[in-house]
Amino acid sequence: MGGDEVRERFNAPELNLARHIEDGTVTDVDSGEWERATMSLFGDGLDAAVQKSFTRPAPKNAGAQMRYLVKQLKGTRPVAQMLRISQRTVERYVKDQIKKPRPDLAARLEREVKKRWQPQIRAKARHKAATTGGIVIDTRARIGYTAPIGSTDQDRIRHLTVALPPRYAARLFEAQEQGATDQRLKELAAEALKEVYFQDGGRRAGSLEEVRFTDIEHLEFDL
Repeated sequence: MGGDEVRERFNAPELNLARHIEDGTVTDVDSGEWERATMSLFGDGLDAAVQKSFTRPAPKNAGAQMRYLVKQLKGTRPVAQMLRISQRTVERYVKDQIKKPRPDLAARLEREVKKRWQPQIRAKARHKAATTGGIVIDTRARIGYTAPIGSTDQDRIRHLTVALPPRYAARLFEAQEQGATDQRLKELAAEALKEVYFQDGGRRAGSLEEVRFTDIEHLEFDL
């Protein structure tokens, strides 16, 4: 979520995101809503990346929906019990002998398919990113690093677009699934930028100590 989106979400066009310091708090009089706005940047960004990666739409017609549920629940009987219809009716939908359900059944079908489809696709997207695809971070923020005397880089606003290998995607998604705070997710992202961007996978700046990642104006992930 970028700075403009945060301002729009909380109806605060004058909100200065640069006032947020590294731990996600605010350096001026503020309400809990502003802190939550900043604290959601990384978690919401990861969720949005997964959402964008959905390439397979959920089944739309009744027959396809019923076949999907039968496959997920491993039989027509549990589907019939869940939808409160007869097993024979389920079988007829599976064979496309019935194609147009009544409104209440259509609503239940859509709800039950959606409930199972979205987590399944999310899991596949995350697994792909963490094993083969990796994740791209695009950010505009104040970034600098600390290193031995003579090579420390002063913090300055940078716009970076960096492709992170799968192991970094795995760290971010695992931490998010375990309930990590946005501060922890930001630390993991900073570690990834340190190793991939500043140290070029170990080919330079081996003595780099830490990367500072603050005053985030824009943040977006992509799978």
